[in-house]
Amino acid sequence: MAKSRKKELRFYSGNEAIAYGALYAGCDFFGGYPITPSTEVAEIMSEEQPKLGGAFIQMEDEIASMAAIVGASLAGAKSMTATSGPGFSLMQENLGFAAMVEVPCVSCNVMRGGPSTGLPTKVGQGDVMQTRWGTHGDHPIIVLSPDCVAESFTLTVKAFNLAERYRTPVVLLSDEIIGHMSEVIALPEPGEIPLVEREAPDMPPDWYKPFELTSHGVAPLAAYGEGYRYHVTGLTHDEYGFPTSKPAEADRMLRGMMGKLNHHDDELMLYEEIQLEDAEVAIIAYGCTSLVMHRTIYAARQQGIKLGMLRLITIWPLQDEAINRLCEQVDTIFVPELNMGQISLVVERLNRGRTRVIPLNRVDGELFNPYDVAATIIAKVKGDDIEDDTTIPLEI
Repeated sequence: MAKSRKKELRFYSGNEAIAYGALYAGCDFFGGYPITPSTEVAEIMSEEQPKLGGAFIQMEDEIASMAAIVGASLAGAKSMTATSGPGFSLMQENLGFAAMVEVPCVSCNVMRGGPSTGLPTKVGQGDVMQTRWGTHGDHPIIVLSPDCVAESFTLTVKAFNLAERYRTPVVLLSDEIIGHMSEVIALPEPGEIPLVEREAPDMPPDWYKPFELTSHGVAPLAAYGEGYRYHVTGLTHDEYGFPTSKPAEADRMLRGMMGKLNHHDDELMLYEEIQLEDAEVAIIAYGCTSLVMHRTIYAARQQGIKLGMLRLITIWPLQDEAINRLCEQVDTIFVPELNMGQISLVVERLNRGRTRVIPLNRVDGELFNPYDVAATIIAKVKGDDIEDDTTIPLEI
């Protein structure tokens, strides 16, 4: 029997893991512009991608970066860019274009404090709503949020797989803490994680409809240069890609584009339940915040508070069913975020008054102290006089 090769263990940062995850997924093209705290992703791609036959280009800005990866994807490449808050803001118009013309691509946003230039070297989680609604109009989007270095790798691969399967842009929403923390991990062997390739047309070029409404909601995508000529436009278009303002065709296009993510909960709706079996109080968290909440759960349970956590891995589409179940189960839900309450507002809308929803917010560029959060939760559960809308000025 052949002896299995021992995997190499080494330190990777979250940003390094994202870059190597993209390479593992088969990323052929990276177009980006350096910005703190995501620059390491571009640096690694610039060194490693050409070795694998891919192309790296530093664009003049983030607007052009997003345009470049859309064009590269239409030419048949698996494409990616990486940025942070201000750069992600600049990408919004072309992100909407990618959604409209159903182009698979991956945009990594390593969040920092904002708004505007904000806190370039500090952490924040203020881009959650921007990932969903930063570009105008109704549009499909998938947003994944890692909470550790190992998951930064696997979710990057997942992002490419989902982009290719559903012909849609996918956002990998990391943050400064996850991007710059380091862990000892072993990267998977080639083939260990299955990779998805986009569906190619199997009909003659004259029969090809690039935006056909198929039974599974996703039309095959031909690469430019392979004999399939078709039209791409950000305007409302028909099945052939040509502009139309006919109400029936516009309605069909938009509903079809929005509906292609429906009925795929097993693949799209990723979340983790931590000690929720007997929980009477719960946390909903994501990214670096969910990482430190494990210690909050421990501290609260030491004091007799049955606390658990719903960790959002997929942020968009939102975990409606999981959140609804939690609202039925527990007496109070705390939503700690490094913003002024973006997911907590959505939780409150889904809750419809069934339980208490209490946002815990921090916006000074620092991470939550898990024991201070535990003390706040314990005090609130025990009925101490603390405002429900709680901004925690924590000291590390």
